[in-house]
Order: sequence, then structure tokens, then C-alpha cells
Amino acid sequence: MGILAMFRRRPHERAGFELYGAAVGAARAPALFAALAVPDTVEGRFDLVSLHVGLLIRRLRADADERGAPLAQAVFDAMFADMDQNLREMGVSDLSVGKRVRGMWEAFHGRALAYEAAFDSAGPDALAEALARNVWRGEPPAGDVAARLAAVARAQAAHLAGQGIDSLAAGRVAFLPAEDLLHDA
Repeated sequence: MGILAMFRRRPHERAGFELYGAAVGAARAPALFAALAVPDTVEGRFDLVSLHVGLLIRRLRADADERGAPLAQAVFDAMFADMDQNLREMGVSDLSVGKRVRGMWEAFHGRALAYEAAFDSAGPDALAEALARNVWRGEPPAGDVAARLAAVARAQAAHLAGQGIDSLAAGRVAFLPAEDLLHDA
């Protein structure tokens, strides 16, 4: 490998960062925090970003097009490059950034597996239960907030499924506005 190869971008890197940015934008919708009492903390924000990125990766991995899996990997890579950068900007020491990012990766992976299993489950409450365990650490506030967040996630997943791979490969994705989904949920 020549020295110039170190500076080449991976084929889907730009699209991965753009798709990831759109997922973060959807996850940071104030309505999700206000209407559903998602904790507006680092952990609460991470949970919503994980949910939206997980939905996007699920959509990409399900695509029969050969670009789907590499795009999903590019989104994942963008997420953890961003997490690494954010930790460094927050002043986390270089020696502990790797451990913290690994912990975040493990948390994301666990959530993604739980949500995937819940989507594939025949049980109508499986996704709400998985979200309650993760977003509110097993203790959601009174009301049906977990079921409402599950409805939002299902609507986003259905909307993502209708978006073509050509747009996604170009880094364009549209999430439904949370305000609209919460009004309907």
C-alpha cells in the first residue's frame, strides 16, 4: 500500500456521515424529550441516537442492493468516529477514550440486537419493553411513553423502508418529523 492510499476515502464514507447526521438530527428532536419524558442527558441522547441509527442500519442491511451492507458499515463508522471526537472535545483523556468508545459500542450493539429482536417478535409489546429497559432504564414515567416511542420507531422504520437505495447511497435520507409522529401516536 502506497502512502497515498492512507489518504483515500472509503467509497461510502461521505454518505455514511451524511446519513448519520440525519439520524442524529431526527434523534435530537425536542418533541421526543418533551412529549415522551426521555431524559435530556448524555445517556438519554445516546439512547435516541442509537435508536435512530439502529433503524437506519437495519434498513440498509435489509436492502438487496450490494451497496446496502457497506453503507450500513459506513453509518456505524461515522457514529463511532463522532463519539470518539465528542469525547475528546469534552476533555476525556486520550488514554481512556478507547475504553469509553468501546463501552458505547457495546451499549449500541446490545440495544440494536434488542430492538432487532423486538421488531422481529410477534409480541406487540416487545419493542416498547425493549425501549423501556434502555431509554428509561426499566422505569419509564407514568403513561404510555414506551408504547408511543415504539410507535414512533415503527413509523420511522416503515418510512425508511420506502426510501430508495440510490438516495441513501448519495447520503440522502428523510426521517419523519417527531412532532407529526407524536401527534398521531
